[in-house]
Amino acid sequence: MALSSQEVAHVARLARLRLSAEELERMRSQLSNILDYIAMLQEVNVDGVPPTAQVTDLVTVMRPDEVTTGLTREQALANAPDQREGMFRVKPVFDA
Repeated sequence: MALSSQEVAHVARLARLRLSAEELERMRSQLSNILDYIAMLQEVNVDGVPPTAQVTDLVTVMRPDEVTTGLTREQALANAPDQREGMFRVKPVFDA
């Protein structure tokens, strides 16, 4: 389905896009190709195929949420590049 430049310009105007003549022609070609692909998909026979929202089996990849003990202060600070009095030292964010 070939779109006209006027149709693409109308869509661009609705989307609040300013397109140069070169961009308008490129978008016309690309949008026409997309519509051709959609037309091809509409020809696929889907009789007997149930509607689906997910094409793969849903499997949770998250581990169970279990309460465990946390790190000790020493473990948390073990690889800190700079620490003092049991706390991380970082550069000031705001100038005083």
